[in-house]
Amino acid sequence: MTLSTKTKADLVEASADSPDKPEKDRKFVEALSRGLDVLRAFSQGSVILGNQDIARLTGLPKPTVSRMTYTLTKLGYLSYNPVLEKYQLSSGVLALGYAYVSNLKVRQLAKPYMDEFARRNNMSVGLTCRDRLHMIYVENRMPPEASLLRMEIGLKLPMATTAAGRAYCSSLTEDGRKILMEALAEKYGPEGWPEKKKGLDQALEDYREHGFCLSLGEWDRNINAAGVPVRLQDGTTMALTCAAPSYLVSGDKLRSSIAHQLAMLASDIESLGV
Repeated sequence: MTLSTKTKADLVEASADSPDKPEKDRKFVEALSRGLDVLRAFSQGSVILGNQDIARLTGLPKPTVSRMTYTLTKLGYLSYNPVLEKYQLSSGVLALGYAYVSNLKVRQLAKPYMDEFARRNNMSVGLTCRDRLHMIYVENRMPPEASLLRMEIGLKLPMATTAAGRAYCSSLTEDGRKILMEALAEKYGPEGWPEKKKGLDQALEDYREHGFCLSLGEWDRNINAAGVPVRLQDGTTMALTCAAPSYLVSGDKLRSSIAHQLAMLASDIESLGV
């Protein structure tokens, strides 16, 4: 799937609760959208890309990509390597990301609650937000003695197989979830989607019955994780997760005890009124 603004993934990018985006919107700046698509291409795996690479990832014409990369370099969001004749993200992007994370009030207020949970259960605890068909860490807290599962801020997680993504899906309206599922089906294709959908359906059933979602070795075979949505006062939905190596925390222990504590932690964070 390309990053074109006409894909289903983009239809749900702004808000899956309001999936209907008109085909033609006079207020929508297509050139700006394409420029952001170019920046997003650098999150697809490689840290350094040429114009041809970016054109392939975005589906944009190469002449358009050339103009975009030139402009973004002039503005300080990309830097150009003349030896490789390729681009990489520059400090301008980092400044934007840092401004967002540092001003995220819930991140600051939730830290002591997350620290206590991590210490008590010997698990990492993370807050994630959505980016198209991924979830991104904006905070991750660790138990004092642990050195495993150190998820860096900015790390992207797939939506379908992680506890964070499944928790986010569980928070959507029926219409919003349908649009998101269609985008995921397009992403994984007819061969990969049935298995991913089976896991998602089970996670949604778990949420309806127990108030949390699980991912037991489905994103990483050595990791067990639980997730719950966190709804903020401004209407934003995030996902709160806890994770540990499967040899430390079994799926049964996660389901019977720790995931319920995580749901209570999410409720405590929501009660902060952020």
